[in-house]
Amino acid sequence: MIIAETERLIIRRFESKDTKAIFLLNSIPEILTYIPGAPMTNISQAEEILENMILSNYEQFGYGRWAVEHKADAKVIGFCGPKYIEEFDEVELGYRYLPSYWGKGIGFEAGSAALAKFIDYDIHEAIALILIGNKGSEGVAKKLGMQERGRDKFMGHKVNVFHKYL
Repeated sequence: MIIAETERLIIRRFESKDTKAIFLLNSIPEILTYIPGAPMTNISQAEEILENMILSNYEQFGYGRWAVEHKADAKVIGFCGPKYIEEFDEVELGYRYLPSYWGKGIGFEAGSAALAKFIDYDIHEAIALILIGNKGSEGVAKKLGMQERGRDKFMGHKVNVFHKYL
């Protein structure tokens, strides 16, 4: 199911065929520098994330992290989308991309398209929880018009909390 489309990207629901992409996004150490948790070591972990988190969120909330497919490459290069964060009782715009796509405006392009669709899911504000030191993700959040709200803790780590009314 396509959620949004931009000049370079298709933002859609994750499907079972995307387990390899989920594995890559959770196993490459460079990507995980500012992500809590250990890198995945086998594809069954990605299958579990897809079933028990992503698809479960689609069922429970009607939304969840969305796959970001690069049209020119016809492959999933990351994710961007909403996730309800119980600890904050708010919806987070989360995003992550393969390193070869960093610095090309993909985060802003996908983030803008995703935020524009939040209203379709009755989401009227969004946060971004960004580990201290992750200047790249902070830059994306700021470019998307999110304001720094302060610091907090999430999953045992200090985070900067960004916020935006939609």
